[in-house]
Amino acid sequence: MYKLGREKATRAELRSPDPACNPYLAFAVMLAAGYEGIKKGYPLPEPVEENIYEMDAKKLKRKRIDTLPASLLQALSEFKKSKLMKEVLGDHVFNALVGNKTMEWDRFRMAVTDFEIKNYLPVL
Repeated sequence: MYKLGREKATRAELRSPDPACNPYLAFAVMLAAGYEGIKKGYPLPEPVEENIYEMDAKKLKRKRIDTLPASLLQALSEFKKSKLMKEVLGDHVFNALVGNKTMEWDRFRMAVTDFEIKNYLPVL
């Protein structure tokens, strides 16, 4: 957070990117999104100093805090709608990324997890 007189100590932190992401693609789209926000004057939300992971849906809504997609499928749906992402990455990379992540989602949703084995197999 920026504080007058503390310019040298100011920093920005974005915790949402997956640590396994391609850092070059991630930085390209983060910078482009930030630049678009500046260029178009998107309003900034108020800073939140509380742990949002401990907030229930009601409190998140009251504080106007949106959440990120809860699954890769939801993230893909949002990503595919973004003209900015297609513009930044270009058609080839955009389409390849959508195709690869769609295949990844299909493999994930078909996988049998330890949770399912432990909780549902004994019922059979």
